[in-house]
Amino acid sequence: MRNEYSILYKLKLAIYVLATKLLCRKARLIRFPIDLRGRKYIDFGESLTTGVGCRFEAFTLDGKNIKKIIFGRNIQVNDYVHISAMDCVRIGDNVLMASHIYISDNSHGCYKCGLNDSHPDIPPAERPYFVSPVEIGSNTWLGEGVIVMPGVKIGKGCVVGAHSVVTKSIPDYSMVAGTPAKVIKQFNFKNNKWTKVY
Repeated sequence: MRNEYSILYKLKLAIYVLATKLLCRKARLIRFPIDLRGRKYIDFGESLTTGVGCRFEAFTLDGKNIKKIIFGRNIQVNDYVHISAMDCVRIGDNVLMASHIYISDNSHGCYKCGLNDSHPDIPPAERPYFVSPVEIGSNTWLGEGVIVMPGVKIGKGCVVGAHSVVTKSIPDYSMVAGTPAKVIKQFNFKNNKWTKVY
């Protein structure tokens, strides 16, 4: 399927391409506006395409000059995707993301039902950060409005249904949906079909 753009939008795309090459030579196309915080901690990979209004923020807590957001090759990120990293958010090759997605390896406070849980009388902005790396495997598709929480590893070849909240890791070749997201199908390589999980 081929997109048909107006002449005005083609001119806008040409400006985006020029600006992309100034910002990141290896990217395919970055649409503006884009909000980059901690640019030196972001590896844009190769052939990245973004929609408008994306926000990528990478912070260092330990003072080390290492990449915190790492994009692989041939990734397409659509409009208003927000990625936040303090440890590492790693995204594999050929990942497709719909719009309005939030991915974070950090949270204001810890809520794991354990001894280190954050106290509700402490203002949220003053609670110690809970930080745990996130990984999204190659050839994965994240649907509209997906949220990926700290500490999650999404396997390769996965499909995450629209508006799912992923709170736990997902095995390779799985389809998940819901809040919290649960595996509903897995790919069967014997018959080359998605099979329901009961």
